[in-house]
Amino acid sequence: MAVNAPPAPTETKPAPVYDPNSIAEQIKTQYADAVESTSAQGLVIKNERLLDVARYLHDELHFDYLHNVTSVDWPDRFEVVYHVSSIDRGGAPLTLKANAKREDPTVPSLVPVYRGADFQEREVYDMMGIRFLGHPNLRRILMWDGFEGYPLRKDYHEAYYEEDH
Repeated sequence: MAVNAPPAPTETKPAPVYDPNSIAEQIKTQYADAVESTSAQGLVIKNERLLDVARYLHDELHFDYLHNVTSVDWPDRFEVVYHVSSIDRGGAPLTLKANAKREDPTVPSLVPVYRGADFQEREVYDMMGIRFLGHPNLRRILMWDGFEGYPLRKDYHEAYYEEDH
């Protein structure tokens, strides 16, 4: 009696590594007004669309891993920088950026999409004073509660170091 061998497993090929311009076009197709600019340094996303774009990247394009959240203090604004990637696809992280006004630095929290953003957003808040709207527990994480100011801002001055000793 002949026994049939099980079929050979079919290899699933990972999706090709993404092209940032292609990703930008997909986002623009989905959210026409969301992308402010694209460059080799990443995609600048409008604040009011940041959460929608993050959810689209996560749920539809499978960018399921948030590497980090950081920020840059520019003379006229703050820039919040996110690096996300797809574990299945591999490849270099995709860089998303959102600008925040100096006088009222706020951006939407990405915690609803990337739970790993929780402590990272708190650190950016603590060091730079950028508020993440919708964050479930936005409070200081490195500095004590009574600490005044945001020590990584370029305009921060520590009184002790301003005096001669």
